[in-house]
Amino acid sequence: FFAYMILRPSVGGIEPPPERPKLWNRVFPRFFIWVWAAVFVLPATGYWRIFMDFGGFGNAGLHVHVMHGLGLVMILLFAYLFGGPYQRFQLAVESGDFPTAGQHLNKIRSIVGANLILGLITAAVGAAGRLLG
Repeated sequence: FFAYMILRPSVGGIEPPPERPKLWNRVFPRFFIWVWAAVFVLPATGYWRIFMDFGGFGNAGLHVHVMHGLGLVMILLFAYLFGGPYQRFQLAVESGDFPTAGQHLNKIRSIVGANLILGLITAAVGAAGRLLG
């Protein structure tokens, strides 16, 4: 949320423009450490709750299945982002090819934005819980 809604709009005022990808190149590694932690901790704790509270997926409500599916989509999107656009972004910044870095940054932004929306939907589904069935 912070990276997309607060940092991203603030970076637009940094001059000259080639400094922007350099900043993101320093921010992403710190941000992605926390994303990787979430990729492992959230499913592990979710599966723990599913098997301890419900005795498995068979007894879990629809909301749990929806959250599980959305979570897997979010993980796949992040894995693609990390292994594709982010790696190419880093290479472009390191080689000083800032126009290409900007193209990869736009792809990263769109994936992060999609994951933010999916995360908000997942939280809403979880909050609504059993009301959904």
